[in-house]
Amino acid sequence: MNKTLLGLAMCAATPFASAAEVAGGGSEPSSAQQIRRAGSQASFVGPEDYFSGRVRVDPLFNDTGEINASGAYVTFESGARSAWHTHPAGQRLVVISGVGQTQEWGKPVQEIHPGDVIVCPPGVKHWHGAAPNSTMTHLAVTGSVNGKNVEWLEKVAEDRPVPPTAPIEAAVSDVLSARQQAIVPIGAAMASSNMPRLNSALNEGLDAGLTVSEAKEILVQLYAYAGFPRSLNALGELMKVVEARKQRGIHDEPGREPGHAVATGDALLAVGKANQTRIAGAPVQGPLFDFVPVINQFLQTHLFGDIFERDNLDWQSRELATVSALAATPGAESQLRSHVAASLRVGLSTAQLRQLTQVLTRHGEVEAAGRASEALEKHLAQP
Repeated sequence: MNKTLLGLAMCAATPFASAAEVAGGGSEPSSAQQIRRAGSQASFVGPEDYFSGRVRVDPLFNDTGEINASGAYVTFESGARSAWHTHPAGQRLVVISGVGQTQEWGKPVQEIHPGDVIVCPPGVKHWHGAAPNSTMTHLAVTGSVNGKNVEWLEKVAEDRPVPPTAPIEAAVSDVLSARQQAIVPIGAAMASSNMPRLNSALNEGLDAGLTVSEAKEILVQLYAYAGFPRSLNALGELMKVVEARKQRGIHDEPGREPGHAVATGDALLAVGKANQTRIAGAPVQGPLFDFVPVINQFLQTHLFGDIFERDNLDWQSRELATVSALAATPGAESQLRSHVAASLRVGLSTAQLRQLTQVLTRHGEVEAAGRASEALEKHLAQP
């Protein structure tokens, strides 16, 4: 796809086969109803010229003689955003999942949630993307004038205002995406050191769209919950999987490294404490931390600072991995309940957590599924 076509399409849909084409390469008269099956149209990555961060576009339909508009699902990973741009015929966005942000030129940044509809009139300069710690998917429907639907402008300044401590309360979806589902067996197999099961889960995860960087990040983070030996063994297994896939001619997206340097010293402690408070729902304190205050300092500076500040994996993915790993760890029920609650705070829904237990069961982690289900129901039963 050339740059000109991308420039016309990226805010809504990519040009694809003629509206008369159907799966299998045939065609139908324009008067015939057509069905394009889900998944039959290839998605593509948003180019760096028009986006900052990782963005995926899933085309739905293009503009035709009958309908002068194109449509697509656009998924922004945490912190990703479009460049400034305008639309000659305007645009409608419907937030499908996650927490996003949008801004009109000269006006404050606004947070957007599932179900919100953004009406952008023709010629209005704006940008949109995901909040710093949440993925966001929106449906974009964009009108066209003489075949053109977008005018790309400059990138958004890195120092754009963001509400760093605003709570994420809206549930992103009732269904885990294929990529999110793939995280669940990876976390459980890593925690139980079941290498054959982990090998299979990592292959499934990469097939489902996890990048190599995201898979690494999951296994690195889980050392804080399952220990260095399991993390090192799991990373070694991932290395074998990636190499074996390469030998079979499979190209896995390498993904990206964190987009900004993590703070150090007092600044790291401050950001870690803020992240911990946001995820826990309140400042973390109690007799245990009074008895051993250094353990909370380690949690704040390293786990919620060094690790959770790495933005190459969103917080929802981190919590899915953590809940799965803790569910597979007998004796960690208290921590499991805490992270079930944290999952809801960062935007996962009750339905998604129930689906997590189903994914565990489907992958043979029956006991882990039982522990996760019990933790969720106990949390929901609290007044």
